[in-house]
Amino acid sequence: MDGFAAVDFALAREVLQRGIAALYVVAFLSTLNQFRPLLGERGLLPAPALLDRARSSSRAAKALRPTVFRWIRYTDRRLVALCAGGIAVGLMLVVGLPQAGPPWAPMACFLALWLGYMSVVSIGQTFYGFGWEMLLLEAGFLAAFLGSQDQPPPTAIVVLFWWLVFRLEFGAGMIKIRGGREWRDLTALTYHHETQPMPGPLSRQAHLLPRWFHRLEAIGNHIAQLVVPWLLFAPFLGLWLPGAVPQLVGAIAAAIVVATQLWLVVTGNFAWLNIATIVLAFSAIAVPPAGVPAASIPVPWLVVTSGVTALYLVLSWQPLRNLFSRHQLMNASFNRWNLANAYGAFGTVTKERIEFVVEGTLDQDDAGWREYGFRGKPGDVRRRPCQVAPYHLRLDWLMWFLPLGRGLDGWFLALLLRLLEADRATLRLLAHDPFGGRPPRAVRVVSYRYRFATRAELRDTGVRWVRDRRRTVVPPSSLDA
Repeated sequence: MDGFAAVDFALAREVLQRGIAALYVVAFLSTLNQFRPLLGERGLLPAPALLDRARSSSRAAKALRPTVFRWIRYTDRRLVALCAGGIAVGLMLVVGLPQAGPPWAPMACFLALWLGYMSVVSIGQTFYGFGWEMLLLEAGFLAAFLGSQDQPPPTAIVVLFWWLVFRLEFGAGMIKIRGGREWRDLTALTYHHETQPMPGPLSRQAHLLPRWFHRLEAIGNHIAQLVVPWLLFAPFLGLWLPGAVPQLVGAIAAAIVVATQLWLVVTGNFAWLNIATIVLAFSAIAVPPAGVPAASIPVPWLVVTSGVTALYLVLSWQPLRNLFSRHQLMNASFNRWNLANAYGAFGTVTKERIEFVVEGTLDQDDAGWREYGFRGKPGDVRRRPCQVAPYHLRLDWLMWFLPLGRGLDGWFLALLLRLLEADRATLRLLAHDPFGGRPPRAVRVVSYRYRFATRAELRDTGVRWVRDRRRTVVPPSSLDA
């Protein structure tokens, strides 16, 4: 690192720009496939109704975050156009076309992705209320100021990426220490692999590992999130200390972050959170240039990046206070633009897995109940959990929250109505419609307790889950009723 130019971080910039752009492609693709049945003109939580309230109420208008649909009337076709444009711009950045030009070209592309996706998140309501939405927005904004290939990346912007990873990891670690006792007595991972929102293909094998291993997992998590993030800033010392030691320390810290995130990728489905953290961790990996370093940073570009850095210094005060606050907020934004956010997840770990199973029947006497199958959440006890991350199954994720004591949300009751209508767009969100597109006479919701099958149970019965019925959550309901 040399003054204003981070000459050893050109490779890090390549990973950051192309990796973040690829995640935007996934995010826009997820929106293209799911937004209309969830939030479109006839969605479970129609975004047009939210926008109408914002136009008619100053209080609702103030609560609405920036979105192009505030000035351009929302239609499903315009949503499709926005997603298609976002995918196209993201793919250009993945290939590296804008980066081959002046720094203003990738800046314009990343800011377009940031504003475009913010327009979606702002009207996405509960279906877009996840921390990785804010993370992607913040990462896209910072990536806009990494520059292009004809010059080294600005030192200040690289350091802001370290600050982002620090907030992401250290914030998650502090949430856990302040959260449930299970993180302090090292038993959290005894439950987590089984009760996490959306298990992956290897989650069961991870759950069945010995208890001593789960304790080591918890210890490793605390080290990776509470100690290692501080070492990400070690390369910054290279401005004053000669030699490669500071950069080596930063690279080792980044490698530890990457390794822990890869374990989470293998054992669960957390949308693009883990992949994004891996991409962002590369910001601390320095590789000396093999040839002649790129030209110095032009003064106009230096002025722009310095202005962005000054803005971040101001915006970072609240998230910095939040990290050390007794009342730490999790996944919170302190401004309308989703910059310098607070992150964190799983401060407490659910110890029992309760699933709401939706069933339907064609019979008049309420017999012959058959289950609807969801793409990611447990259902059929013989079905192996699937790998879907970094793709985000929004309906399946929110289904996990329902049994946690929040009651039946309006979107869920709307889902039951759509199933009674055999709405084709809604049925496409599911993995299995037991009625082949025909409307059922009635639907109901039954709760089950699920646990992973032991090795012996899988060998003897072929089931990967064992479940027992608890209660009827929603009694048989029909359109007539």
